[in-house]
Amino acid sequence: MKKRPTMGRKVVDAAVKAFSLLASLLGIFFLGWILLEVGRRGLGALSVDFFTQLPAPPGVAGGGLSSAIFGTLLITVVATLIGVPIGVLAGVYLAEFGKHNRMGASVRFAVNTLMGVPSILIGLFVYTILVLPLGHFSGWAGAVALAIIMLPVVARTTEDMLGLVPDSLRESGLAIGAPRWRVTLGVVFKAARSGLVTGVLLSVARVSGETAPLLFTALSSPYWPTSLSGPTSNLTVTIFNYAMSPYKDWQQAAWGASLLIMACVLALNILARVAFKEKKQ
Repeated sequence: MKKRPTMGRKVVDAAVKAFSLLASLLGIFFLGWILLEVGRRGLGALSVDFFTQLPAPPGVAGGGLSSAIFGTLLITVVATLIGVPIGVLAGVYLAEFGKHNRMGASVRFAVNTLMGVPSILIGLFVYTILVLPLGHFSGWAGAVALAIIMLPVVARTTEDMLGLVPDSLRESGLAIGAPRWRVTLGVVFKAARSGLVTGVLLSVARVSGETAPLLFTALSSPYWPTSLSGPTSNLTVTIFNYAMSPYKDWQQAAWGASLLIMACVLALNILARVAFKEKKQ
């Protein structure tokens, strides 16, 4: 058998490796640049007043973003409570029951399509079905918009993570007489818990920086959010308003809010990976 020359394949392999390394270094460079720039500009805005005081009127020095911080947490928690359970159930159906039927294919197509829908269109949709009929902006509408954005991310991640679980684990649970739902919750979920938590965190990170949906739904407010039934203060819309203002202290506060969002998302991802890291046997 005639040997094929290996020089060409070695050259292609080296070129692909070099290109991959270059692309990785380029991505790391821009990520580090963003982190350093946001940290440099936003660190000076962080203080005790930043976390405890309400926003000051335009042109008045001082104040903070306590209402926006609490409003963001409130809207995100409600959106998570709405979007994550529905997304997990959709992912379970796609991975366990809808692999080879038309209903599963339709749900999968809908989820994939929803992942590509621009967030501003989701904001307009929720504005049409909730804000216009009620006649006012509300934090509930903002939470629903963010939940819709979170849903496809959770569903696809759940399907992918459950699909990585070996079928032998499912067969072992069914062989000892356990019902299908108990095998899914007690065996399959336990084996894929790290990936499921990562999917939830990815969905939270996906919506943590969204501004357009909240502009059409929750809007903003300078007051402390006592409920979600009216315009609710949040960090992303506050960053938008402050960054576009002519006041230097507001622009500085916008950088501080950006740094806070970036740090929280980074901390959540690191803590989740540490807490749910699978033990090596």
